[in-house]
Amino acid sequence: MSKTIPIIKDKITLENKCGFCTASKCCTYITHQIDKPRKKDEFDYLLWQVSHENISLFKDDDGWFLMINTPCSHLLADGGCGIYETRPQICRDHSNDNCEFDVNIEEEFDLYFDTYESLLKYCKKRFKKWGKKQG
Repeated sequence: MSKTIPIIKDKITLENKCGFCTASKCCTYITHQIDKPRKKDEFDYLLWQVSHENISLFKDDDGWFLMINTPCSHLLADGGCGIYETRPQICRDHSNDNCEFDVNIEEEFDLYFDTYESLLKYCKKRFKKWGKKQG
């Protein structure tokens, strides 16, 4: 089912908000909650992960997450869903109460790392002996 974009003069409501979102941002990434990293080797592992293209990490009120920036293979050119009637339950349960259309989600994160360098800077600040040779 392809969505149509409402005329802007319409009042934006929860029911029609998705029709104003032409980028379908919520369908261009997935997140996976991870255990809170505490030790240097856990952060070292995260450095490896964020070194890959389209991977970022964030921490928010719900915990730590790995974000994989990749669009859904069923996303149509107009932003609609190509399998709307048979979409997975997680898509059906998705709420647009507080979505990317309303706010830049990256600004809502407590911590956000989209590059090796950004996470390394955090690691060096968190662990004063980061990168120093042991023994």
